[in-house]
Amino acid sequence: MASEDIMPAPVCLIENVKGQLRANQEALSILSAIQQPVVVVAIVGLYRTGKSYLMNKLAGRNTGFSLGSTVQSQTKGIWIWCVPHPKKPGHTLVLLDTEGLGDVEKGDNQNDCWIFALAILLSSTFVYNSMGAINQQALDQLHYVTELTDRIRTRCSPDHQDLEDSDEYVSFFPDFVWTLRDFSLELKINGQPISADEYLENSLKLLQGKRLTTEKLNLPRLCIRKFFPTKKCFIFERPAPGKKLGQLESLQDGDLDSDFVEQVAEFCSYVFRSSMVKTISGGLKVNGPRLKSLVTTYVNTISNGSLPCMESAVLALAEIENSSALQKAIAHYDQHMSQRVQLPTETLQELLDLHRTCEREAIKIFMENSFRDVTKVFLTKLETELERKQGEFCKRNQEASSDHCSALLQDIFGPLEEDVKQGVYCKPRGYCLFNQKMQELKKKYYEEPGKGVQAEEALKKFLQTKEDIIDAILQTDQSLTEKEKEIEVERVKAEAAENASKLMEEMRKKNDQLMEQKEQRHQEHMKQLMEKMEREQAQLREEQRREEKKIQQECERLKEKCKDLQEKVEARHRCIIS
Repeated sequence: MASEDIMPAPVCLIENVKGQLRANQEALSILSAIQQPVVVVAIVGLYRTGKSYLMNKLAGRNTGFSLGSTVQSQTKGIWIWCVPHPKKPGHTLVLLDTEGLGDVEKGDNQNDCWIFALAILLSSTFVYNSMGAINQQALDQLHYVTELTDRIRTRCSPDHQDLEDSDEYVSFFPDFVWTLRDFSLELKINGQPISADEYLENSLKLLQGKRLTTEKLNLPRLCIRKFFPTKKCFIFERPAPGKKLGQLESLQDGDLDSDFVEQVAEFCSYVFRSSMVKTISGGLKVNGPRLKSLVTTYVNTISNGSLPCMESAVLALAEIENSSALQKAIAHYDQHMSQRVQLPTETLQELLDLHRTCEREAIKIFMENSFRDVTKVFLTKLETELERKQGEFCKRNQEASSDHCSALLQDIFGPLEEDVKQGVYCKPRGYCLFNQKMQELKKKYYEEPGKGVQAEEALKKFLQTKEDIIDAILQTDQSLTEKEKEIEVERVKAEAAENASKLMEEMRKKNDQLMEQKEQRHQEHMKQLMEKMEREQAQLREEQRREEKKIQQECERLKEKCKDLQEKVEARHRCIIS
């Protein structure tokens, strides 16, 4: 279902009711219907700083998220708007607008910290919106980032994590964008023009000194640099003079400052172009149902008084994904076996070959859709279920064969039984005539196709029911001597023993076939599992390589910046000396 069909306007995703957070079922239902990969952009910042305006622009609208025009915070909790991605066909852009931080009406900042943490956990691009320049006051207002290690755990282990051992946060955290509203300063350092990104980098440089106050001032800088390897900065002029600011929803671009309009367009273009699909550890791309799972897991954890754990959320999502993969695989097996198998099959091998083909396809579907089934719990469930279904098919195959053979035997031997009742064979040489007729009818039975795996067993049981009749005809035939009768009895016994031996050999072959297929199946499954694990490991290594590359690029940029600054200082020093 297309996102524009199901979400014409934003709805509340996470409600904030008297400081208690809870997921909104209407929004969760909407997410459940979005099967496309999602690019999640969340915005946070102090209240009344124009966050909602930027989010509406990303949605391609002037209205949607509530802008408000008073000193009160309008957005409560986290609101969501899912729209078709304007630059990535087949993707959905998910916009998350959060309630304003620092609202004096809330009384404390505990709720703000959770809103901030959830925006980080759910997004692939995290936008921090503030007013004016990046100064110490602006960084102090971003104290929420310094509390993330107290609010979020990367692993299920209860061991405490702090800033020094938080490198794993980098692989989970979104890209960081700082938007500076009503910015009026010139972007210059030492008289040289700089870009907004360079301005951000310079503002995040650590202050020198070992005093506790210096360390405290550096903490938000250090957290931003450490948690977010990809950083971007945008500055925005004041959009309109005076009271017009309260009418932004109704103003056209021509009524706004032209520089502001251009800056907003540049911001939107960057987000559309650079924001990535939300991806969780292990390389799984998030769609609507998966985002729903993350939302419910995190919010429920917070509501229960625990710290949201990224690894736990991944494991919870893996449980859902693997359960779904298991059901898809079983549904595929059921559908294709019912289409391909016509019971009874002529041989057991025919049924086993069909089962094996459908089983391979089912395992492949499971492997393609499963996620982090490292303990093979769900793969084992699938193998057990498919083995059970194979057993059911074998049983049904035997029953279908038995039913068909019983009807066929009755049809072929029915006239003979009627002749016996009429006494046709109660005469001299009658037994020979009866035996000759029996052999003809057996041959006719064997020549009939489609009898299935119970052909011999059914014939054996049928003949056993006729032993008394055969013996009676033999004993009443006056043309046979006693010796001939004894010989015939022995012949019949030998024939029965031979048939029994055939049946035993047939059963042994069936068991051998089943055991051989079970071993082959196990080997195939292990091979498929190893291939999948190798692909996942390669994907993880690629993720780590990308993150290391990001960090390396960041270090190189900082080194280059320091080198340039050093050269400028030295040049200035030389000028002073000369």
